[in-house]
Amino acid sequence: MDLRPSRLSDPHALELIARVQAEYVERYGGEDEAPIRYDEFDAPAGAFFIGYADLGAGPVPVAMGGWRRASTQALGGREVAEIKRMFVDAAARRRGYAAAVLRHLEQTAAEAGIDVLVLETGLRQPEAMALYEAHGYVPIPGYGYYRDAPLSRCYAKKLAKS
Repeated sequence: MDLRPSRLSDPHALELIARVQAEYVERYGGEDEAPIRYDEFDAPAGAFFIGYADLGAGPVPVAMGGWRRASTQALGGREVAEIKRMFVDAAARRRGYAAAVLRHLEQTAAEAGIDVLVLETGLRQPEAMALYEAHGYVPIPGYGYYRDAPLSRCYAKKLAKS
């Protein structure tokens, strides 16, 4: 998979966002309505990436993820960012793409001076929870938009200095 810097407003990102929202409807009965502004993922406030893979007919967008600076406090971090829009298309799963996107987000965030990453996922996404836990993320109390969401689970990870 080839990870390329992008913008959240890129047509390929919008295509993947539509797919993840459809999955949320399937799993939770509705789309994720957490507020997001496209510019929050532009440097220096954040970063966004799309992963392209050849699934038989040339490179197509199969994965995405980004981080944005956050005011949330976790694990004693001074510079905290939130991971958002982590997603791998169903046709491209079980190939290590999610782990690759996650590692890339951690690396780019650390290079930008972020020392803690936080994220939110849901109880109906056990594969996401397993991924984050396998990569050293620990449960934290709910924050922000998801503070009181009963199906929500929040995680954080202290990043190694780059």
